[in-house]
Amino acid sequence: MSKLLFLGVDGGATSCQARLCDRDGNLLGEGLGGPANIHSDLAGSLQSIQAACKSAYETAGLNPLNSYQTHAGLGLAGAGVNSACEHARSGMAAFASTVVETDAYIAWLGAHQGTDGAIVILGTGSCGLAVVNGRRISVGGWGPEISDEAGGQRMGREALRRALWAFDGRAEKTQLAEKILERFAWDPARVVGFAAKATSAEYAEFAPLVLECASLGDRLAVTLVEEAAEAAVRLITRLVDVGAPAITLIGGLAKPLAPWLPANVRGCLCEPKSDPLAGAILMARQTFFGLESVQSLAS
Repeated sequence: MSKLLFLGVDGGATSCQARLCDRDGNLLGEGLGGPANIHSDLAGSLQSIQAACKSAYETAGLNPLNSYQTHAGLGLAGAGVNSACEHARSGMAAFASTVVETDAYIAWLGAHQGTDGAIVILGTGSCGLAVVNGRRISVGGWGPEISDEAGGQRMGREALRRALWAFDGRAEKTQLAEKILERFAWDPARVVGFAAKATSAEYAEFAPLVLECASLGDRLAVTLVEEAAEAAVRLITRLVDVGAPAITLIGGLAKPLAPWLPANVRGCLCEPKSDPLAGAILMARQTFFGLESVQSLAS
């Protein structure tokens, strides 16, 4: 086996994944870690990344000290903030080379293999990215406080908020509202206490319940899913407007939300050619080989 190694990392608000390959692209090992948003929690993100990388080396039967011969491509939530990228690079292991980009960029790179196209991430958060004629256009993804309207964090947070409306008598006690209130023993103070400390990932853990109840026709759940779908449509429409010839949905909510999109919007969508981790490895290879395009490496 060649000593030259390539490591790809896909870090999101809920989890972090790592994949290790050799020079020829053969899979050697993969690993998992916790949340990795370097803007909101740099220290925790570095721990998650290191845990995922360590696991990838170990499943490959390699010592993590092999990082000195590894070229790493990291696609991380929060990497749109330049200072966060610099801190992440300086805090990582001593790789032979390290390139840090957003998780949206490696998702695009994997999905379209370096050709014109766009992706919409529907996960804990939400955002869109298109690359058209060499121009990169980002849409949304400004964080859960003021953005990410199509993500699981927002869906879960709103479910809790509106369950409290139902508790107050301001809204109907639907099955979803009752299930949420039951989880907190019908004590609004517990809901408030949870919200005071909840991470984006913890809010997003309520999204599957919302989707389950929506499939049964629960009015509150249907409203929340429709709102997320409408937000996704706004992202997709913007990417079409800037000239993206093909759009791929990425993330844990991609498949569940797709049926809620209008037929004309679904007609704009295509399947990804590969996953974000493949995009991260392509990015590392592009940097190592000094190429302006990764298309030759993806063929």
